[in-house]
Amino acid sequence: MRSSSISNAIFKILEAHDDHLTAKEIYKEVKKTQTAVDTSTVYRTLERLVHDGKVSVSDMGGPAVVYEMVSKNPHHHLVCEKCGKMLTFKNDEVAGFFNRVKQESGFEITTNHLVLFGICPDCQKKK
Repeated sequence: MRSSSISNAIFKILEAHDDHLTAKEIYKEVKKTQTAVDTSTVYRTLERLVHDGKVSVSDMGGPAVVYEMVSKNPHHHLVCEKCGKMLTFKNDEVAGFFNRVKQESGFEITTNHLVLFGICPDCQKKK
């Protein structure tokens, strides 16, 4: 089985989903069309796609990291540590911060998906 066919299958799956997917979820979807694929091939392909900057990997506080396509419209998240509620915000809202960090540190910022953890208003009320 060619690596490019697995990559293409992963791209199609990620493009078809608006949410983030775990490697296990991606594997289950790939297996529907690429019956001979094994989990290690999917994991290796995901690692390569992340390394190549085509797919992003994020820790959203769940049991496993999640993947999504790197898009032309990056976005970021606020995640509640208590209930798991997730809010999405646009890149424009943090672009200035990224630019300041770059100017002050000299680092080239490669982050394409920022995840901030906290306690949502509903969970704060429950205290």
